[in-house]
Amino acid sequence: MPPPRDNGAVIERIHRQPELVAVWALLALVGLAVFVTYSRVPPTELYNVSHSGVVGGASRLVVFLGFPVSLAVFAIVPVAYDLAAIPRRRPLLALTAVATIPLCATIAIPGVLKESDLDAKWANAPAAIGVALAILVTVAALANRLAPAAPRWARADTARLVVALVLLVCATPWIAAELGFYLPGHFFLTGQIRPFAGEGGHALGPAVHHGDHHGLSGVELALVAIALSRVVPRMQRSWRRPLAAAYLSLLLIYGLANALQDFWLEQFVKRGWTTSRIPSLLHPSLSFAWGAMLIAAAVVFLLLFRPRGPAPPDAIIAT
Repeated sequence: MPPPRDNGAVIERIHRQPELVAVWALLALVGLAVFVTYSRVPPTELYNVSHSGVVGGASRLVVFLGFPVSLAVFAIVPVAYDLAAIPRRRPLLALTAVATIPLCATIAIPGVLKESDLDAKWANAPAAIGVALAILVTVAALANRLAPAAPRWARADTARLVVALVLLVCATPWIAAELGFYLPGHFFLTGQIRPFAGEGGHALGPAVHHGDHHGLSGVELALVAIALSRVVPRMQRSWRRPLAAAYLSLLLIYGLANALQDFWLEQFVKRGWTTSRIPSLLHPSLSFAWGAMLIAAAVVFLLLFRPRGPAPPDAIIAT
């Protein structure tokens, strides 16, 4: 007979590193919703996909692992590796962590991810493998009982919770779309017929189509940044600590900006309240919008994420 499962040990690991558990739970729930919705909803009611049934669900899930999950992995892996490597270096773990970066970075190669074609391709496989390796690094972090535990609830955590709740409320139309239904009433536009993408012409469709939206991806990335910002002070005093803080700052602003852009289009422009549109912010560019985002990320780093003081004594090792 297999040995009995030690539920106490599992609960202890979750209690010690709740941020990592929460981040992966969020991504897993959204991934499950993507698979189910794209499996049961006809492609004609979705956005730029052509497969149906289980194949359609699996195809869109693979693309979801490329975006936004790969962007979250760039934040998760440095944090998880840092916690897993306490108190000694682990070469195999380091190799696994390093391998996730180029694998997930393949999403930046032109043609790998295209809004006009969201069916999975072989080019999407490396990012999916990178996500799998990131999960292994996270498991190692959760298994390390010598890593510093999560701090007690503080005033800053209340602020984090408030921001997270506001984001989730604003994301209600996208959450419904991810689950494959429209919201009743008119407080949020969802199933009301509007010009496609807020543009003129004869292309009409629901204000918020079924399936995944980059606005929801933005909310997910912002929530990842908010959760992992609690972990940065527990990291070792090495180059990974400021790098993780800087990336989390940019990830937060990137997520918020894309959520705002999509929300503005679907809830303001399509309602006819304005004709002004926020340009797409999905891809880095030499533009005023991206310059403003980088400045905002720098401000966030200086005010919120920049580590203050040394790491906890049990988290410090020679580097």
